Amino acid sequence: MSTYRAYQVTGQHHFELVERPLLEPEPGYVRFRVQTCGVCHSDALAVEGSRPDPKRPVVPGHEAVGVIDAIGENVTGWHVGDRVGVGFLGGPCGNCVWCRRGDFVSCENQPWFGTTADGGYAEVAYARASGLVRIPDALESAAASPLLCAGITTYNALRMVNAEPDALVAIQGIGGLGHLGVQYANKLGYRVAAIARGTDKAALAKELGAHHYIDSAATDPADALQDLGGAAAIVATAASGASMSPLLAGLAPRGQLIVVGVADDPIHVGTADLILGNRSIIGSNTGTAAENQAGIEFSTAHGVAAMTEVLPFEEAPKAYERMMSGEARFRVVLEMDNGQPVD
Repeated sequence: MSTYRAYQVTGQHHFELVERPLLEPEPGYVRFRVQTCGVCHSDALAVEGSRPDPKRPVVPGHEAVGVIDAIGENVTGWHVGDRVGVGFLGGPCGNCVWCRRGDFVSCENQPWFGTTADGGYAEVAYARASGLVRIPDALESAAASPLLCAGITTYNALRMVNAEPDALVAIQGIGGLGHLGVQYANKLGYRVAAIARGTDKAALAKELGAHHYIDSAATDPADALQDLGGAAAIVATAASGASMSPLLAGLAPRGQLIVVGVADDPIHVGTADLILGNRSIIGSNTGTAAENQAGIEFSTAHGVAAMTEVLPFEEAPKAYERMMSGEARFRVVLEMDNGQPVD
């Protein structure tokens, strides 16, 4: 095979299926045959032209899983045939001031896989070795893909919780992020409250591991959380600052509102709600490759799994529209037909 197919985007929302030449990986990089790639809301950065240079074609997708078939110079620890994944962060440089401090998430020279560097809507992808995640043999590729972004986003947020086991932890929003957050919170030993609008997700929340369900359309979620003793932490996954604003008052003393849902509108905060009770609001931005691998291993060991809709690679534009519509339940995954088995 001298070429491979890829969906690239230019400008705003212009998908094009192209043939690209198969090249050897650059030093520090590997090449892998993509098996599956998740379709994530953050793909909009590439598809809707919100990246630094929207005139330059780029391949979206940052939940890619595949098998290494070529290794560049200066790569150690990885071999042809290894099954790997890449999330949103494409690998730290190791040299900038943040890397020197060990804060690899904040690396100044890190590619955003599928946004500033070509990603996984393709039969072949290239990635920095420092951004690779090893995929366990027991985990199917279609199941692994959503864990590389939605999984690590919620898992890492919950790892920031400063609370004892059996403390009350709330997950706001039961969608692509929240349905995983409820599972992780349960498996980590917390008493879990799920918060969503309406009653249609109440049964699902309980199936996922929630001990309590709060309908934010029928009751003040802060009052409901205080009736349960106050939350040690609330992980806010809904893409709405207005829906997050009332949550702070539902925290117990020294409780944390951990924000992972990216919203267009701001969070409005009363200073008294912050000061009285020593509460805090913090953001959590995905995770390093090592943290991503730990999250995947935890998911595999404890049976945390995303609910997925799998579509063929050829329907990548349709899959993106399905994800953006909000009707998918809950993660969309592309499956490649390039001669590589998917599990």
